[in-house]
Amino acid sequence: MRLLALRGAVTCDENSKAEIEEKTQRLVKEMLSRNDVAHDDLVSVIFTATDDLTAEFPATAARAIGLGDVPLLCARELGVDHGMARCIRVLMHLYTDRAREALHHVYLEGARALRDDLPE
Repeated sequence: MRLLALRGAVTCDENSKAEIEEKTQRLVKEMLSRNDVAHDDLVSVIFTATDDLTAEFPATAARAIGLGDVPLLCARELGVDHGMARCIRVLMHLYTDRAREALHHVYLEGARALRDDLPE
């Protein structure tokens, strides 16, 4: 088993608690599913959100789907002028036997534009 990192991002349509929860949960579930990651394989998850998302912590949404015992951290995304608006990014650390190139990073909705080099 090796320690690897998995990336993902999603955009929100609005700054609301319900929207941040729904989009964060969808992204995390998709990252786990596409990569066949078991709960016990997770080491930690770092979330960032842009300055325009203030209604909820993405980590709160992750706790609600059973990740309360995994170390979770929220941070602010850099406020770059040409950066993507209303975006939540995830850096998930996990143990796996898979090769680094076999991981499927997950970029949903408007965040697909951040990594158009990756397959769907």
